[in-house]
Amino acid sequence: MNYMPPRRSDGTIQTERVRQPWPADRPFRILSIDGGGIRGILPAAMLTEIERRYLGNGSITDHFDMIAGTSTGGIIALGLAHGKKASEILELYTERGVSIFPPAGLIGKAVRAILQVRRSAYERAPLEAELMRIFGSTVFGDAKIRLVIPTFEGVHGEPWIYKTPHHPDYKKDRHERMVRIALATTAAPTYFDAFENNGYRMIDGGVWANNPVMNALVDALACYEIKRHQVRILSLGCGEKTFTVGDARARGGMAQWVKVFDAAVRAQSQNALGQAFLLVGKQNVLRLDSAASANPIALDNYTAAKERLPEEARSLVEAGGREVQRVFLTDRVDPFVPVLA
Repeated sequence: MNYMPPRRSDGTIQTERVRQPWPADRPFRILSIDGGGIRGILPAAMLTEIERRYLGNGSITDHFDMIAGTSTGGIIALGLAHGKKASEILELYTERGVSIFPPAGLIGKAVRAILQVRRSAYERAPLEAELMRIFGSTVFGDAKIRLVIPTFEGVHGEPWIYKTPHHPDYKKDRHERMVRIALATTAAPTYFDAFENNGYRMIDGGVWANNPVMNALVDALACYEIKRHQVRILSLGCGEKTFTVGDARARGGMAQWVKVFDAAVRAQSQNALGQAFLLVGKQNVLRLDSAASANPIALDNYTAAKERLPEEARSLVEAGGREVQRVFLTDRVDPFVPVLA
């Protein structure tokens, strides 16, 4: 790489944002969607079920002021902001996911695991083709709702958050194509190569913000004249892996800590949710996710995800859907108008 692009952080405005007006009697509603590979079937199916049960198949997007999504959650967020119904996004996973994460037999899995030591497990082309089919040349500034999409930039080693032009200070990302943002936030290490984008080297936002709830909350509080008690958050997970430190891990060693990333993802999510609870009150944050498991569906296990997660989503909505309806679906939000000046 000969060209060295400038750091994103070099252009960061260091002063406090000028907060934009927001009605004192209106809540600010945030939808936050975790990363999780093909397990994105779970939040996509939950949203589909909510739209079917409570909105007459209308769009969930009409009831939120901002959506944050990391990795697979970023694809869902972008799809909703592009005007897709949740059921259309779910179809991407259930009908097209097999081409993105093609299943393999025992021998194929063994070969893939060996190759994965030195290179990424999957080619990006099938994912890019599906994203192009959905988004085409649509740019970020055309989003129908405020978006916050975390990624990580590898040339300078910095977190990077794509933001729609919902504040006068946010001008950098509005001309970026949605396809490229989706490819950036989903470039999960060991699964896909880093995404080369105009001299930058983008990787999955899940390496630092797999649960993006605090990215959205901080942005909302910084950009708008809202009180913390006005914020309402619906946080959707993709199923997490439990991580404990038993006797063997307590003694240390690379063999025991090779999967430390699992611990980082779970801890980041729990911490982000805990911070959101502290800031806006636990009663204003609704989390829907399957119970953490020691052996969750793998991020690339298309067959298991398609077979099990839609039913799990129905169960979660059966249990929590009425509360979702009460807090988020009683009225529609005002249409989002980008700040393009």
